[in-house]
Amino acid sequence: MIRALLLLAQIYPGNLPATRYLNATFDDAAARLDRKLASGAAHLEFREGGLGYLPGLLAALDVNPDSQALVFSKTSFQAQRIGPRNPRAIYFNDTVAVGYVPGGDVMEIAALDPKEGYAFYTLENTRSANPRLAKREVCLTCHYGPSTLGVPGIFIGSVYPDVTGASQRHDAIITDQRTPFNDRWGGWYVTNSRIGRSNSVATDPAEPETLHPLPPFRAERYLVPTSDIVALMVFEHQTHASNLLTRLRWLARSGPPTESTIRDLIADLTFAGDPPLPEPIQGASTFTKTFAARGPDRDLDLKTRLFAGRVSYMIHTAQFAALPDPIRIAILNALPHD
Repeated sequence: MIRALLLLAQIYPGNLPATRYLNATFDDAAARLDRKLASGAAHLEFREGGLGYLPGLLAALDVNPDSQALVFSKTSFQAQRIGPRNPRAIYFNDTVAVGYVPGGDVMEIAALDPKEGYAFYTLENTRSANPRLAKREVCLTCHYGPSTLGVPGIFIGSVYPDVTGASQRHDAIITDQRTPFNDRWGGWYVTNSRIGRSNSVATDPAEPETLHPLPPFRAERYLVPTSDIVALMVFEHQTHASNLLTRLRWLARSGPPTESTIRDLIADLTFAGDPPLPEPIQGASTFTKTFAARGPDRDLDLKTRLFAGRVSYMIHTAQFAALPDPIRIAILNALPHD
């Protein structure tokens, strides 16, 4: 904890946001679930055959399995188990993401407190009479820093992977909605699409940027047989916008936030600078329908761009509502109005 505090304090004067984060009682979906597990108000069913607590955990956190996106790059503390033949599955909703590796010892949970940012947990995926979620502050080693805009957060990375899933180069790209498509999704599977670097590995170490297609992943190991491009693109937008929202709130605690941070958030919320889709895309699962049904401003275009509207659904989240009133109102006034 002390090391994490020192890292956080390098950016935020007076240690105020860092101290508050590390000492906070979090009110996020994972913390609430763990309190229910401790009191006996909730119970997780264990499924044999390898999935273990995964289906029950997703149901308890209100995460739809159709959000599944598969990443085979070795970018997790479970890296030794991850590769093209055994990708890591990511499932998400507006406030929580769950990572699952077939054969892994634990599942990874990143849960968003609307005031403090993301907190990180694990759940052992072996049968237990009293399964509990464990807080994992060591995750800040990767999930706090430039990749997350200087706050505890989550991100999507793109690498040039070799046949094992290891990065061939050290310059991984943290992608968001404005990243050129030819730089996106190295180390990821994408069903029914060849956009970006997806579904490919470098087979010759002497030519790390020359990628060759992979065979399909073993779908029987996962809850659904797809790695949905629409889900992945929505998650890409959401992670960056969420990190900006956390950063804006943290900066507001130490003084007026910079205009550049506010401009960056408005650009994210209005999809400014997003490159047009190189070709129409189509969801490979039910995610397109279930995501649109979760709330306003979630209609999808998928022909020339991801979203059909001009403003992101993120303005309807608890995290946006948690911004200080003057900042939130100023951002709302700057957004386009139909």
